[in-house]
Amino acid sequence: MPYEPGSTQCRVLIDCKAQIEGMLLSLERIENSRHIRDQLVAVHNQLEGLHELHRSHPEGLTSGSGATG
Repeated sequence: MPYEPGSTQCRVLIDCKAQIEGMLLSLERIENSRHIRDQLVAVHNQLEGLHELHRSHPEGLTSGSGATG
C-alpha cells in the first residue's frame, strides 16, 4: 500500500524528496558530479528532517514557518 500523506505540506516534502532522488539517479551517469550529488543528498536530508518534524508535530509546521536559508 502506498504511503498517503495527511497534509499538503507532507505531500510537498515527499514530492521534493522524490525529485531529488531522481536527480541523484540521473547524475550518477555524469562524470565529476560527486560534489553536486553530495549537496543534493544534504538537501534531501534536510527535507527528511522537516518531514520528520511535521510527522511528530503536524500542528506546529505551516507553510510560513521554517528556515529562511
